[in-house]
Amino acid sequence: MKIFLARRLAQSLLVLLGVSFIVFFILYLTGDPALVLLPPDSSAEDVEKFRQAMGFNDPFIVQYGRFFVGALHGNFGQSVRHGEPAFGLVVERMPATFQLAGAALLVALCLAIPAGIVSAVRRNTILDYVSTVVALLGQSMPTFWLGIMLILVFSVQFNLLPSSGRGSFEHLILPAITLGLFTTARITRLTRSGMLEVLSQDYIRTARAKGVSDSPVVWKHALKNAAIPIVTIVGIELGTLLGGSVITETIFAWPGVGRLSVQAIYNRDYPVVQAAVFLLSSTFVLVNLAVDVVYTYLDPRIRLQ
Repeated sequence: MKIFLARRLAQSLLVLLGVSFIVFFILYLTGDPALVLLPPDSSAEDVEKFRQAMGFNDPFIVQYGRFFVGALHGNFGQSVRHGEPAFGLVVERMPATFQLAGAALLVALCLAIPAGIVSAVRRNTILDYVSTVVALLGQSMPTFWLGIMLILVFSVQFNLLPSSGRGSFEHLILPAITLGLFTTARITRLTRSGMLEVLSQDYIRTARAKGVSDSPVVWKHALKNAAIPIVTIVGIELGTLLGGSVITETIFAWPGVGRLSVQAIYNRDYPVVQAAVFLLSSTFVLVNLAVDVVYTYLDPRIRLQ
Protein backbone atom coordinates (compact mmCIF):
# COMPACT_ATOMS: atom_id res chain seq x y z
CA MET A 1 0.00 0.00 0.00
CA LYS A 2 2.79 2.42 0.87
CA ILE A 3 4.52 1.70 -2.43
CA PHE A 4 1.25 2.27 -4.29
CA LEU A 5 0.63 5.62 -2.59
CA ALA A 6 4.26 6.70 -3.03
CA ARG A 7 4.05 5.92 -6.74
CA ARG A 8 0.80 7.88 -7.08
CA LEU A 9 2.30 10.81 -5.16
CA ALA A 10 5.30 10.87 -7.48
CA GLN A 11 2.99 10.81 -10.50
CA SER A 12 0.99 13.69 -9.04
CA LEU A 13 4.12 15.78 -8.62
CA LEU A 14 5.08 15.11 -12.24
CA VAL A 15 1.60 16.19 -13.34
CA LEU A 16 1.95 19.45 -11.41
CA LEU A 17 5.33 20.02 -13.02
CA GLY A 18 3.78 19.51 -16.45
CA VAL A 19 0.86 21.81 -15.61
CA SER A 20 3.19 24.58 -14.49
CA PHE A 21 5.16 24.28 -17.73
CA ILE A 22 2.04 24.37 -19.91
CA VAL A 23 0.60 27.36 -18.04
CA PHE A 24 3.82 29.31 -18.37
CA PHE A 25 4.42 28.31 -21.99
CA ILE A 26 0.92 29.26 -23.21
CA LEU A 27 1.08 32.69 -21.61
CA TYR A 28 4.66 33.09 -22.82
CA LEU A 29 3.33 32.83 -26.38
CA THR A 30 0.76 35.61 -25.89
CA GLY A 31 3.27 38.41 -26.37
CA ASP A 32 5.52 40.79 -24.51
CA PRO A 33 4.33 41.10 -20.88
CA ALA A 34 6.14 44.41 -20.53
CA LEU A 35 3.70 46.00 -22.98
CA VAL A 36 0.82 44.74 -20.83
CA LEU A 37 2.19 45.75 -17.46
CA LEU A 38 3.39 49.23 -18.44
CA PRO A 39 1.16 52.19 -19.36
CA PRO A 40 0.43 52.58 -23.10
CA ASP A 41 2.38 55.85 -23.32
CA SER A 42 5.65 54.34 -22.01
CA SER A 43 8.70 55.07 -24.10
CA ALA A 44 10.75 52.35 -25.78
CA GLU A 45 13.58 53.04 -23.34
CA ASP A 46 11.28 52.56 -20.33
CA VAL A 47 9.95 49.33 -21.81
CA GLU A 48 13.45 47.97 -22.34
CA LYS A 49 14.52 48.90 -18.80
CA PHE A 50 11.44 47.19 -17.43
CA ARG A 51 12.15 44.02 -19.45
CA GLN A 52 15.69 43.97 -18.11
CA ALA A 53 14.61 44.56 -14.51
CA MET A 54 11.90 41.86 -14.61
CA GLY A 55 14.08 39.32 -16.43
CA PHE A 56 11.91 39.16 -19.55
CA ASN A 57 15.04 39.19 -21.72
CA ASP A 58 16.36 36.02 -20.07
CA PRO A 59 16.20 32.66 -21.92
CA PHE A 60 12.90 30.80 -21.76
CA ILE A 61 14.16 28.05 -19.47
CA VAL A 62 15.52 30.62 -17.01
CA GLN A 63 12.20 32.44 -16.93
CA TYR A 64 10.32 29.19 -16.44
CA GLY A 65 12.62 28.12 -13.61
CA ARG A 66 12.03 31.44 -11.89
CA PHE A 67 8.27 31.07 -12.37
CA PHE A 68 8.24 27.49 -11.02
CA VAL A 69 10.23 28.37 -7.91
CA GLY A 70 7.93 31.32 -7.31
CA ALA A 71 4.86 29.14 -7.79
CA LEU A 72 6.11 26.70 -5.15
CA HIS A 73 6.28 29.65 -2.74
CA GLY A 74 2.91 31.05 -3.81
CA ASN A 75 4.51 33.98 -5.61
CA PHE A 76 2.90 34.60 -9.01
CA GLY A 77 3.58 38.31 -9.08
CA GLN A 78 1.27 41.30 -8.73
CA SER A 79 -2.15 41.56 -10.34
CA VAL A 80 -2.11 44.13 -13.14
CA ARG A 81 -5.64 45.31 -12.41
CA HIS A 82 -5.85 45.09 -8.62
CA GLY A 83 -2.25 45.82 -7.69
CA GLU A 84 -2.30 42.97 -5.15
CA PRO A 85 -0.52 39.61 -5.06
CA ALA A 86 -2.19 37.33 -7.61
CA PHE A 87 -1.95 34.33 -5.29
CA GLY A 88 -3.85 36.16 -2.55
CA LEU A 89 -6.64 37.16 -4.93
CA VAL A 90 -7.15 33.59 -6.09
CA VAL A 91 -7.00 32.13 -2.57
CA GLU A 92 -9.58 34.70 -1.49
CA ARG A 93 -12.00 33.38 -4.15
CA MET A 94 -11.32 29.67 -3.56
CA PRO A 95 -13.86 29.21 -0.71
CA ALA A 96 -16.68 30.41 -2.98
CA THR A 97 -15.65 27.96 -5.70
CA PHE A 98 -15.30 25.10 -3.19
CA GLN A 99 -18.73 25.92 -1.78
CA LEU A 100 -20.37 25.89 -5.20
CA ALA A 101 -18.58 22.73 -6.35
CA GLY A 102 -19.39 20.92 -3.10
CA ALA A 103 -23.06 21.88 -3.25
CA ALA A 104 -23.29 20.86 -6.91
CA LEU A 105 -21.66 17.50 -6.18
CA LEU A 106 -24.07 16.95 -3.27
CA VAL A 107 -27.02 17.65 -5.58
CA ALA A 108 -25.59 15.23 -8.15
CA LEU A 109 -24.97 12.42 -5.65
CA CYS A 110 -28.39 12.73 -4.01
CA LEU A 111 -30.05 12.39 -7.41
CA ALA A 112 -27.67 10.16 -9.36
CA ILE A 113 -26.88 7.26 -7.03
CA PRO A 114 -30.51 6.42 -6.10
CA ALA A 115 -31.55 6.86 -9.74
CA GLY A 116 -28.73 4.62 -10.97
CA ILE A 117 -29.50 1.92 -8.40
CA VAL A 118 -33.23 1.93 -9.14
CA SER A 119 -32.53 1.87 -12.87
CA ALA A 120 -30.27 -1.18 -12.47
CA VAL A 121 -32.54 -3.07 -10.07
CA ARG A 122 -35.63 -2.36 -12.20
CA ARG A 123 -33.90 -2.97 -15.51
CA ASN A 124 -36.03 -2.72 -18.67
CA THR A 125 -38.96 -1.21 -16.77
CA ILE A 126 -40.54 2.21 -17.09
CA LEU A 127 -38.34 3.48 -14.24
CA ASP A 128 -35.21 2.38 -16.11
CA TYR A 129 -36.34 4.04 -19.33
CA VAL A 130 -37.30 7.30 -17.61
CA SER A 131 -34.00 7.42 -15.72
CA THR A 132 -32.00 6.80 -18.90
CA VAL A 133 -33.86 9.46 -20.89
CA VAL A 134 -33.55 12.03 -18.10
CA ALA A 135 -29.82 11.28 -17.78
CA LEU A 136 -29.31 11.76 -21.52
CA LEU A 137 -31.26 15.02 -21.48
CA GLY A 138 -29.28 16.27 -18.50
CA GLN A 139 -25.95 15.52 -20.15
CA SER A 140 -26.92 17.10 -23.47
CA MET A 141 -28.47 20.24 -21.98
CA PRO A 142 -26.14 23.29 -22.20
CA THR A 143 -25.24 24.64 -18.78
CA PHE A 144 -25.68 28.26 -19.79
CA TRP A 145 -29.18 27.55 -21.17
CA LEU A 146 -30.26 25.72 -18.02
CA GLY A 147 -28.93 28.54 -15.83
CA ILE A 148 -30.78 31.18 -17.81
CA MET A 149 -34.01 29.16 -17.72
CA LEU A 150 -33.77 28.73 -13.95
CA ILE A 151 -33.23 32.47 -13.53
CA LEU A 152 -36.22 33.28 -15.76
CA VAL A 153 -38.52 30.89 -13.88
CA PHE A 154 -37.47 31.16 -10.23
CA SER A 155 -36.06 34.71 -10.13
CA VAL A 156 -37.87 36.73 -12.79
CA GLN A 157 -41.25 35.00 -13.07
CA PHE A 158 -41.92 33.89 -9.48
CA ASN A 159 -39.30 35.91 -7.57
CA LEU A 160 -38.54 32.96 -5.30
CA LEU A 161 -34.74 32.89 -5.40
CA PRO A 162 -31.99 35.46 -6.02
CA SER A 163 -30.41 35.39 -9.45
CA SER A 164 -26.89 36.54 -8.60
CA GLY A 165 -24.36 37.11 -5.86
CA ARG A 166 -23.26 35.12 -2.84
CA GLY A 167 -24.75 35.77 0.55
CA SER A 168 -27.38 33.50 2.02
CA PHE A 169 -28.18 29.86 1.35
CA GLU A 170 -30.79 30.93 -1.20
CA HIS A 171 -28.04 32.38 -3.42
CA LEU A 172 -26.47 28.92 -3.67
CA ILE A 173 -29.54 26.96 -4.80
CA LEU A 174 -29.79 27.92 -8.48
CA PRO A 175 -26.03 27.76 -9.26
CA ALA A 176 -25.71 24.41 -7.47
CA ILE A 177 -28.65 22.93 -9.39
CA THR A 178 -27.34 24.27 -12.70
CA LEU A 179 -23.88 22.85 -12.15
CA GLY A 180 -25.04 19.66 -10.46
CA LEU A 181 -27.59 18.46 -13.02
CA PHE A 182 -24.98 18.10 -15.75
CA THR A 183 -22.86 15.97 -13.42
CA THR A 184 -25.90 13.97 -12.31
CA ALA A 185 -26.32 12.44 -15.76
CA ARG A 186 -22.84 10.93 -15.93
CA ILE A 187 -22.87 9.58 -12.38
CA THR A 188 -26.31 8.04 -12.96
CA ARG A 189 -25.20 6.19 -16.08
CA LEU A 190 -22.00 4.89 -14.46
CA THR A 191 -23.85 3.83 -11.30
CA ARG A 192 -26.36 1.93 -13.40
CA SER A 193 -23.71 0.14 -15.47
CA GLY A 194 -21.63 -0.69 -12.38
CA MET A 195 -24.63 -2.07 -10.50
CA LEU A 196 -25.75 -4.14 -13.50
CA GLU A 197 -22.32 -5.74 -13.72
CA VAL A 198 -22.24 -6.59 -10.02
CA LEU A 199 -25.85 -7.82 -9.89
CA SER A 200 -25.02 -10.37 -12.58
CA GLN A 201 -22.24 -11.95 -10.51
CA ASP A 202 -22.56 -15.48 -9.13
CA TYR A 203 -22.37 -14.49 -5.45
CA ILE A 204 -25.35 -12.14 -5.89
CA ARG A 205 -27.42 -14.91 -7.47
CA THR A 206 -26.33 -17.25 -4.67
CA ALA A 207 -27.41 -14.76 -2.00
CA ARG A 208 -30.81 -14.38 -3.63
CA ALA A 209 -31.14 -18.17 -3.97
CA LYS A 210 -30.58 -18.48 -0.22
CA GLY A 211 -33.52 -16.17 0.40
CA VAL A 212 -31.69 -12.93 1.19
CA SER A 213 -34.02 -10.03 0.50
CA ASP A 214 -33.27 -7.44 -2.18
CA SER A 215 -32.47 -4.59 0.21
CA PRO A 216 -29.38 -6.18 1.86
CA VAL A 217 -28.24 -7.60 -1.48
CA VAL A 218 -28.38 -4.22 -3.19
CA TRP A 219 -27.21 -1.87 -0.45
CA LYS A 220 -24.80 -4.08 1.50
CA HIS A 221 -23.20 -6.26 -1.17
CA ALA A 222 -23.80 -4.90 -4.67
CA LEU A 223 -23.32 -1.19 -4.00
CA LYS A 224 -20.06 -1.69 -2.10
CA ASN A 225 -18.55 -3.72 -4.93
CA ALA A 226 -19.79 -1.25 -7.54
CA ALA A 227 -18.37 1.68 -5.58
CA ILE A 228 -14.92 1.85 -7.23
CA PRO A 229 -16.09 3.15 -10.63
CA ILE A 230 -18.52 5.46 -8.81
CA VAL A 231 -15.72 6.87 -6.66
CA THR A 232 -13.63 7.29 -9.79
CA ILE A 233 -16.25 9.36 -11.59
CA VAL A 234 -17.02 11.36 -8.43
CA GLY A 235 -13.35 12.32 -8.11
CA ILE A 236 -13.17 13.28 -11.77
CA GLU A 237 -16.43 15.22 -11.59
CA LEU A 238 -15.32 17.13 -8.49
CA GLY A 239 -12.22 18.27 -10.33
CA THR A 240 -14.37 19.14 -13.34
CA LEU A 241 -16.75 21.13 -11.14
CA LEU A 242 -13.87 23.10 -9.64
CA GLY A 243 -12.35 23.97 -12.98
CA GLY A 244 -15.47 23.98 -15.12
CA SER A 245 -17.67 26.30 -13.10
CA VAL A 246 -16.64 29.32 -15.17
CA ILE A 247 -19.92 29.55 -17.08
CA THR A 248 -22.07 29.02 -14.00
CA GLU A 249 -20.13 31.56 -11.94
CA THR A 250 -20.40 34.08 -14.77
CA ILE A 251 -24.15 33.60 -15.27
CA PHE A 252 -24.97 33.91 -11.57
CA ALA A 253 -22.24 36.49 -10.78
CA TRP A 254 -20.81 34.03 -8.26
CA PRO A 255 -17.55 35.45 -6.86
CA GLY A 256 -15.41 32.38 -7.44
CA VAL A 257 -12.12 31.59 -9.13
CA GLY A 258 -13.80 30.87 -12.47
CA ARG A 259 -15.33 34.34 -12.72
CA LEU A 260 -12.07 35.90 -11.55
CA SER A 261 -10.20 34.01 -14.28
CA VAL A 262 -12.56 35.24 -17.00
CA GLN A 263 -12.13 38.82 -15.82
CA ALA A 264 -8.36 38.36 -15.68
CA ILE A 265 -8.28 37.04 -19.26
CA TYR A 266 -10.30 40.01 -20.49
CA ASN A 267 -7.93 42.39 -18.69
CA ARG A 268 -4.82 40.42 -19.76
CA ASP A 269 -3.99 40.02 -16.09
CA TYR A 270 -1.59 37.14 -16.66
CA PRO A 271 -0.34 36.64 -13.08
CA VAL A 272 -3.91 36.04 -11.89
CA VAL A 273 -4.56 33.61 -14.77
CA GLN A 274 -1.41 31.67 -13.94
CA ALA A 275 -2.23 31.53 -10.23
CA ALA A 276 -5.82 30.43 -10.86
CA VAL A 277 -4.92 27.67 -13.33
CA PHE A 278 -2.07 26.38 -11.18
CA LEU A 279 -4.14 26.29 -7.97
CA LEU A 280 -7.16 24.67 -9.61
CA SER A 281 -4.92 22.09 -11.28
CA SER A 282 -3.22 21.37 -7.96
CA THR A 283 -6.61 20.88 -6.33
CA PHE A 284 -7.67 18.49 -9.09
CA VAL A 285 -4.48 16.45 -8.62
CA LEU A 286 -4.99 16.31 -4.84
CA VAL A 287 -8.60 15.17 -5.28
CA ASN A 288 -7.50 12.31 -7.53
CA LEU A 289 -4.78 11.39 -5.04
CA ALA A 290 -7.45 11.24 -2.33
CA VAL A 291 -9.53 8.99 -4.59
CA ASP A 292 -6.58 6.61 -4.87
CA VAL A 293 -6.40 6.48 -1.07
CA VAL A 294 -10.10 5.62 -0.91
CA TYR A 295 -9.47 2.81 -3.42
CA THR A 296 -7.19 1.05 -0.96
CA TYR A 297 -10.03 0.84 1.57
CA LEU A 298 -12.73 -0.16 -0.91
CA ASP A 299 -10.64 -2.86 -2.60
CA PRO A 300 -8.07 -4.71 -0.42
CA ARG A 301 -6.49 -6.17 -3.57
CA ILE A 302 -4.97 -2.77 -4.30
CA ARG A 303 -3.24 -2.86 -0.92
CA LEU A 304 -1.81 -6.28 -1.71
CA GLN A 305 -0.53 -5.07 -5.07
